[in-house]
Amino acid sequence: MSLERDFLLGCSGWSYADTPDKGGWTEVFYPDANTKRLRFYSQFFNTVEMDSTFYHKFYSNMTKGMFIGMVRATPDKFQFSVKVPETITHEKRLDIRRGAITDFEEFLDKISPLKTAKKLGAILIQLPPSFNVNDFKNIETFLDRLPNSKNYDYAVEFRHPSWKTEGPWEMLKHYNIAAVITDSPPGENLRFLSDVIVTADHSFIRFHGRNTKGHYWYNYLYTKEELKPWIEKVLQIRKETKVLRTYFNNHWGGKAVINALQFKEMTSNTPLPENERKVLEHAETSLKTNRGL
Repeated sequence: MSLERDFLLGCSGWSYADTPDKGGWTEVFYPDANTKRLRFYSQFFNTVEMDSTFYHKFYSNMTKGMFIGMVRATPDKFQFSVKVPETITHEKRLDIRRGAITDFEEFLDKISPLKTAKKLGAILIQLPPSFNVNDFKNIETFLDRLPNSKNYDYAVEFRHPSWKTEGPWEMLKHYNIAAVITDSPPGENLRFLSDVIVTADHSFIRFHGRNTKGHYWYNYLYTKEELKPWIEKVLQIRKETKVLRTYFNNHWGGKAVINALQFKEMTSNTPLPENERKVLEHAETSLKTNRGL
């Protein structure tokens, strides 16, 4: 008997309060500035990637109470995938001798309300671009000390081309950790990340955008033609894993909302429900208006 294979699709972040001229989602996706954003967002998507935990200036002020509030604001089967703080990945570079595991355990404790409520998706470990294959020992030792991957879904995003060897993938398979698959701008030495490499019983895709101007990758709207090749990849991955989590990180001005809803329709091969169709059409119209098209 085949295992149930879930497909979770959403955006990277939801708390974009500004209007589109400042990169926000108000008036494109959110009706107005007073909209309860997470509650509204979760009507249209079954998951979100929480990136604010990465930034120390935000993470340091977060409490368990905040995560309890997030649980209460979302439907029963909604999932939050959460990015590991930069202190662990970028400052301490996963070095357990510098307290990376201690910090990680504190991180798990802080987000524990999500785990308790069965709303914790994947835990995203995004490595800095300078973290290359010469740092293999750091990551191997760190992963070996992680709390059991049978209880958590971990995903690692490599960002240096030196990782395109067999060793890293075999390591992730050993620990049942997903290798993050991405869509990124050409010329950024990250094309190897677009390969379908399944290393766990769960999988993770991130659409970063393809903008090459000023390094603001996320200020980019994918065309349907650009998304089409990913449909076959999604079908392949879903056959090989129990759950696939996919996030659009091209958040500037609500572009992620448009592409996520388009991709939802493309991968399901069925029309969107009327409420989602209206939101998509409104977002597309708003974006064209704001761009002067």
